[in-house]
Amino acid sequence: MQVVYSPAHLAHDITVETFMGMPIPANEVAERAERIRTALEADGGFQFVEPTQHGEGPITAVHDPGLVRFLEVAWSEVRRQGLPRPFLTADTYPNRRMFEGMSADAVAALAREPEHAAGRAGFWSLDSAAPLVAGTYPAARAAVDVALTAVDLVLAGATAAYGLCRPPGHHAARSMYGGYCFLNNAAIAAEAIVRATGERVAILDVDYHHGNGSQQIFWRRGDVRYVSIHADPDRAYPYFLGRADETGEGDGAGENLNIPLRAGATNEEYLDALNRALEAIVAVPGSMVVVSLGFDTYGLDPIGDFALTTDVYHEVGRRVGATGRRLVILQEGGYHRPSLGENARAWLRGAEGRPFDPLPSGGFGEHGAVAG
Repeated sequence: MQVVYSPAHLAHDITVETFMGMPIPANEVAERAERIRTALEADGGFQFVEPTQHGEGPITAVHDPGLVRFLEVAWSEVRRQGLPRPFLTADTYPNRRMFEGMSADAVAALAREPEHAAGRAGFWSLDSAAPLVAGTYPAARAAVDVALTAVDLVLAGATAAYGLCRPPGHHAARSMYGGYCFLNNAAIAAEAIVRATGERVAILDVDYHHGNGSQQIFWRRGDVRYVSIHADPDRAYPYFLGRADETGEGDGAGENLNIPLRAGATNEEYLDALNRALEAIVAVPGSMVVVSLGFDTYGLDPIGDFALTTDVYHEVGRRVGATGRRLVILQEGGYHRPSLGENARAWLRGAEGRPFDPLPSGGFGEHGAVAG
């Protein structure tokens, strides 16, 4: 399998994030992608390729140009305004209750994008979980090119290609970034496939968290089916989207399938949910699937609460590959760094129909076996 990778992600050098108002060591760090790259290189069965540049057009086909402009200039605005910050996150957000009792015309007039960088961050962002630094925008643009190059490889005839995207993307909505995500790599890839082929496309999201951005972008679209297995939003981020009764509207009615799972979900429970998800995927007449691949479902992940083990990822990949659909596989989350390389190897080898033999230096300890 070909792997698309760019070192540009290293410029998105994050060391601290905030959680419930408190600074904590960052989870979404460069080491994540480097762990995966190192393991796939050691495997010997993967061919690395560099991404090609695709320009801004595929991005603004999915995202508000205003969001893209903000991300492009945000750090230069921080510096121009002399803000003493190691990273940029929002101070305030335009919560709808701020405008309670005001007419729609008044709200439209008052809810303008501010000039201050922190105000602009609040205008365009979901949360404080996507700290922005000098290298963020170049890294996000490179991640999009990684995803689109993987699309190119599959359109050219590859059965599957893997885009080692960082930063991840599935929380980024049309006009909003957040949740470690700035541009929605999977949504941009799906849109590019629709435009190139005229076929319907399915997105299979197997990250621990619901991909609220992907759902929002295609909510009223009948040409992209979004299917997600994730933690129940009653207890997990993003909290306000991801419930089973969210099925789409308009042309997208019935094209959105959410499968929320309980805390402690086992390998067997996850595979049962996967079978249901794949039934929805193969019902789409198109030939290609975009996979939002997350490993924060792993039992030792610091921000997840599922109980999955390394070799179940091989089985998940095998079942997805067995659908016969061509796969554009894009990296999303996964924050237990020692296990990331082996979990990715297992999933990708399964998708190719290759057996999985753990590397001696896999580093995932005793948590690598499928529970009985």
